[in-house]
Amino acid sequence: MKENSHCEVRKHFSCLVCDWKGMVENMRYVAATPDMVNEIYNVLHTSIKTVYPKYYPKEVVDFFCRHHSKEHILDGIASGNMGVLIDGNVVAGTGCFDRGHITGVYVLPAHQNRGCGSYIMDCLECEIAKKHGIAALEASLPAACLYEHRGYKTVGHGIYELENDVKLVYEIMEKKLKG
Repeated sequence: MKENSHCEVRKHFSCLVCDWKGMVENMRYVAATPDMVNEIYNVLHTSIKTVYPKYYPKEVVDFFCRHHSKEHILDGIASGNMGVLIDGNVVAGTGCFDRGHITGVYVLPAHQNRGCGSYIMDCLECEIAKKHGIAALEASLPAACLYEHRGYKTVGHGIYELENDVKLVYEIMEKKLKG
């Protein structure tokens, strides 16, 4: 088992638990299950519709909402690599990875700036470090600073063409993980 300075992860693909010693208290990060699809959808769409319009045009916001469909969420859950951050009885955030690639981290706006995104990232990085020495991700504008503060370095940029000649430009970032 790999250990990070902030959390210890115990995982048998169907059961993910991350115990984190940080700013977030009385919260737990657990494996997502199919019965959570509506709550995860709510986290994703509420976060996207609240935060992304401050950074992106409508076409980009709509793209992310379409991308994060219930079917896409169920695929993430089925992979065994999607987790949720539980605060009491509320799904406050979610994270997912595929091998060494973090594919998404979202936190409800009411839970942002409280360490929840860092908590989820610690859990994902701990899990990735079991098999990979580097974590990679594509950073949206709202999250790029968080990732930089966590030690991620920009290694490239990507462009995704959307309707109305709108372009989604994003940073490709990597971080060497401690083994």
